[in-house]
Amino acid sequence: MNSQHGVRAKPVRRHSGDLDPLSSAQIYYGADRDPLKDPKHRAYTNVFEIGRPQLQRQSSQPQTRRASQDESALKARKFLIPVEQTLKELLSREDTDENWQITIDDDGPKVLSVGTLGSRGLKKADIRGTYMLSNLLQELTLAKSFGRDVIVLDEARLNENPVSRMSRVISTAFWDNLTRRIDASNIEKVALDAKDWTSDPRPRIYIPRGCPEQYEYYSKLAKKRPEIRLDVQWLPKGKVTGEFVRDLNAAPGLLAIAMEEYVDKNGHKDLRGVPFVVPGGRFNELYGWDSYMESIGLIYCRRVELAKSMVKHFIFCIQHYGKIFNANRTYYLGRSQPPFVTDMALRVYEEIKEEDGALEFMKRAMQASIKEYYGVWMSDPRLDHVSGLSRYRPFGVGVPPETEASHFTHILRPYAQKHGLTNEQFVEGYNAGKIKEPELDEYFLHDRAVRESGHDTSYRLENVAADLATIDLNSCLYKYETDICRTIKTLFNDSLEMPAEFCTEEMAPGYKEVSATWDRRARRRRALMEKHMWNEEKGMFFDFNTKLQKQSTYETATTFWAMWSGAASPQKAAIMVKKALPRFEELGGLASGTEESRGPVGISRPNRQWDYPFGWAPQQILAWGGFLRYGYRDEAERLAYKWIYMCTKAFYDFSGVVVEKYNVTEPIDPHRVTAEYGNQGSDFKGVAKEGFGWVNASYIYGLTIVNTHMKRALGALTPWDTYYRMVGEHESDFAVV
Repeated sequence: MNSQHGVRAKPVRRHSGDLDPLSSAQIYYGADRDPLKDPKHRAYTNVFEIGRPQLQRQSSQPQTRRASQDESALKARKFLIPVEQTLKELLSREDTDENWQITIDDDGPKVLSVGTLGSRGLKKADIRGTYMLSNLLQELTLAKSFGRDVIVLDEARLNENPVSRMSRVISTAFWDNLTRRIDASNIEKVALDAKDWTSDPRPRIYIPRGCPEQYEYYSKLAKKRPEIRLDVQWLPKGKVTGEFVRDLNAAPGLLAIAMEEYVDKNGHKDLRGVPFVVPGGRFNELYGWDSYMESIGLIYCRRVELAKSMVKHFIFCIQHYGKIFNANRTYYLGRSQPPFVTDMALRVYEEIKEEDGALEFMKRAMQASIKEYYGVWMSDPRLDHVSGLSRYRPFGVGVPPETEASHFTHILRPYAQKHGLTNEQFVEGYNAGKIKEPELDEYFLHDRAVRESGHDTSYRLENVAADLATIDLNSCLYKYETDICRTIKTLFNDSLEMPAEFCTEEMAPGYKEVSATWDRRARRRRALMEKHMWNEEKGMFFDFNTKLQKQSTYETATTFWAMWSGAASPQKAAIMVKKALPRFEELGGLASGTEESRGPVGISRPNRQWDYPFGWAPQQILAWGGFLRYGYRDEAERLAYKWIYMCTKAFYDFSGVVVEKYNVTEPIDPHRVTAEYGNQGSDFKGVAKEGFGWVNASYIYGLTIVNTHMKRALGALTPWDTYYRMVGEHESDFAVV
């Protein structure tokens, strides 16, 4: 990406042959960058004698807490640093809370002296302030991971503009560290499930009947490497029902996803896993709507092939399993997630349309989307025949097994006591259908629906999720209908034949889809959404309770999905900008809901992570897209600025942290979230290596929305209100951007 999108820092002018000081860690600290292998640097190791004090504060200047650089420096400097010795000294002096991070919470001296390259380490220079010291910690941790004992370190890596640094590490490190394949190289690790509560946990993979080549591949591997105890199973035949999924819980496993044929180094054909990006560092499975959000960032980072690979996985899943999963584990067989395949595929196609095979890729993506539309969202149990709208309503029997063993203890205990059983005995009888408890059935129906929605958990959905035709789901389906309509008309001459593998049971293979059908569906859904979901007084769309046949009253930021999808009329979009937007806009962007809708919280009613005051990347991404779609660029820029500022501020002050979600009302430490599940991405030692998938994507995408002056202000950590006042005072200077 070029610098105007903020994905790569402005190139540093350097002499021919010099290494870019802002290269990726792989290049900068890799084998070719070992200073000990450079003859002119070999003598430097003699400077660092064991036991000799090297790291002393040499300056008598006043300490500064978060200065970005030594102001006395007139030019970019290079340092010669012994890695292990400096790392230990840095942590002992500056990491006062001993969490392997250097943040504004630490009360160390905030200055460290290191040797300069020009003096072979004999002369010292100060590295000052939380930001530069935390960057030093990150660089030393990376250098150590590459086996470096001594490094030549450019000052440019320490005082780098924080927006440039964050976007650079996302582009050059985080995506790679979140990328996975599933094949012989790692199957013993990824197929073993930490949520396998059976007496004999072991790696296990289920193969769909249409993939004999994968069954052969994994069976050979199991025989070749018996020590990994890989259990290779055909996915049992039969309709996938709640009972079907329950019975697999006795032997849970991974669901096979797409593989590709390649020629190995010996010239033999073999299979390997198609790569994909996971949400966070602890995950190994292919996730649903996370993948869509990640693909947006990947495309802007010019990682189109990786985004394309994830579309291929979704096509595979729909072809062989009938749906896109929450994640590819057997206990998710009955559960999907918000549908985004059409938009995801169209974004990829726009980047590859001149390549061979692009049209065939698009055809299969549309065929798969049509199958998913009919088979998942427009059929029982998810379709509400009365309203004509769709709901998150996955099937299942018994207690969901993928949660921690104690997760439902407080719910189950009264029922176990009622039957005079232990919790374990009650769960066994209840799951087997020997104990009937309709109220508990209803509870788990809604619990599964909350998880299918991706918004787990929220008071918006608690004990009602399966009855709600949500604005988010129906916006996605409207987008499917309009995308499929337009694609059939413009790319396939208004006729798309449906092959057997993409037909549901009710369809005859070979029939043709035409654009007019999908245009009528889109018009009908828009009318139904306006009838059942639009609230003129509030100026926003609400979820519709299909059981009570009335609107919900919970104000949710997913209302803006109607703008993202185009389901809102221009008139309604204008009303939403005027009335709805102020209800959700906070210091750091959009909150997931309003404080009023959430209600009071406390010990007996704790905060839920998808409620106020928390903000999530998907809500920002789709809202920005919605505002841009209807011409509200100022609003999109402002919201993107606020989100990027909040993420950058946390990154700057808290040792490069990038997390799953943020408290958008908190000015100091928005990454600290007090809600269930904690906050993925905040627990690291030395250096953050993955960030979090959809936050990474939102940051990169947001930088394409804000203008050049905004990027400069963000790099200087200028809050939105300050920036806005500055622009107002010098409006003529910013007239042309």
